Amino acid sequence: EDTSSLQLSIDTESLSRDSLDEKVTDLVHFMILKYRLRKPITEAEMLKLVIKGCESEYPVIFKKACRCLEVICGIDVKEVDPTTHSYVLINSLDFTYDDAFSDDRSLPKNGLLIIILGMIFMVGNCAPEKDIWDFLNMMGIYAGREHFIYGEPRKLITRDWVQENYLEYRQVPDSDPPRYQFLWGPRAHAETSKLKVLEFLAKIKGTDPISLSCWYEEALRDEEERARGRVYPTDRAAAMFIAQRRSAASPSPTEE
Repeated sequence: EDTSSLQLSIDTESLSRDSLDEKVTDLVHFMILKYRLRKPITEAEMLKLVIKGCESEYPVIFKKACRCLEVICGIDVKEVDPTTHSYVLINSLDFTYDDAFSDDRSLPKNGLLIIILGMIFMVGNCAPEKDIWDFLNMMGIYAGREHFIYGEPRKLITRDWVQENYLEYRQVPDSDPPRYQFLWGPRAHAETSKLKVLEFLAKIKGTDPISLSCWYEEALRDEEERARGRVYPTDRAAAMFIAQRRSAASPSPTEE
């Protein structure tokens, strides 16, 4: 049940199978471009520039595109003006990684990242690599097989997101042959929380986070500990990561 929920309500592998799904794909890319430009988007623009010839199917196309953005990219579409049907696109996950993408035809992949973070959380905050791949295989994502959204998944998960400090990829101590496991990286601790991850997964399932009772209780305890300012090794790593980013972003002093 959980796997089918995370496969989007739409089948992402079939986005380009017919003209309707091609329109969904085109609209997703158009909306991503608007998101990158930090510009609102209107229904009139979508009908004129993207949906032309399929106006009667617009509600279905728009709904599917919004769902795709929500689950794959972690982007919410919010209506800001009901009279003109104007919308803004909002990063619902608070991750900064999507700013690193320079290719306007690529999709931010934050939805997959938060699904992996959620799985790590749900199996005790440390997930064997085999379990991660078994789960991703059920979603049609395979190591070494190019995915039309995620590219080569092994590179994305074990290199890119590790280098970006969202994931830690460690060898299991004393394992022979070597086995590996995933943990949250310092940037994940800095930019999200267990409660936010659980809320995102619950939204995908169309349920309430409270229904995920045992994880919800742990997520609430984590929020309380954050609020009390209790510092654990992961928190210290997150704090160091934030400090490094702020230092790198600060302008260097000018010479007089």
